[in-house]
Amino acid sequence: MMKVSPTKDEIALLEPFVGLALERIHVPTCTEEFASATAEIKTAGIVGFDTESKPTFSIGEVSEGPHVVQFALHDKAYLFQMHQADGHPFLIELLQSEQLIKVGFDLKSDSGHIRAKLGISLGGVVDLNTVFSMHGYHKHMGVRTAVAIVFKQRFRKSRKVTTSNWSQPQLTPQQLLYAANDAYAALKVLEALALPRADLPIMGAVSHSAESIT
Repeated sequence: MMKVSPTKDEIALLEPFVGLALERIHVPTCTEEFASATAEIKTAGIVGFDTESKPTFSIGEVSEGPHVVQFALHDKAYLFQMHQADGHPFLIELLQSEQLIKVGFDLKSDSGHIRAKLGISLGGVVDLNTVFSMHGYHKHMGVRTAVAIVFKQRFRKSRKVTTSNWSQPQLTPQQLLYAANDAYAALKVLEALALPRADLPIMGAVSHSAESIT
């Protein structure tokens, strides 16, 4: 039986979702910090995942993203900026890993950008759109709707921040909070669903042409 998602008006009435505070968001900038972050992310086993790219506004303009890649743990998040070349070997290891489960929403475009940028396929992925479709929700599921369904809370997303310049070397506090909590909310949603790992629809080596299950 198809389940009905809450409307935008219904979501607007909910209490706000409380995400990670700024002091819990880390941006590695040197080899030692990238190594430490990577070890902690791998130890976590399952992390919230997302990417951010500088938006394109012209017809035919191709995105050069991702410019930021986010990994969220239970109490913190790590943001890898692509202009930091020292972090690329560590980032590639995390992205390709089949053992590290990366959970997020609508990851098809993210995987395409990663393949175009780094020439690799994204492994060990759980797309929450697939998870919710397995549970009777056939409408496209984004983070705001999922948070409303699972927590009865409102996840705020700013269009101004969404369309900001993610390629700039120094991210603003608003960008840090936005990027980290997109990934953090995905992890919290999966935790709340309490699905056995064996039941997770884990996709390996996701290519940019892979179709999500609906």
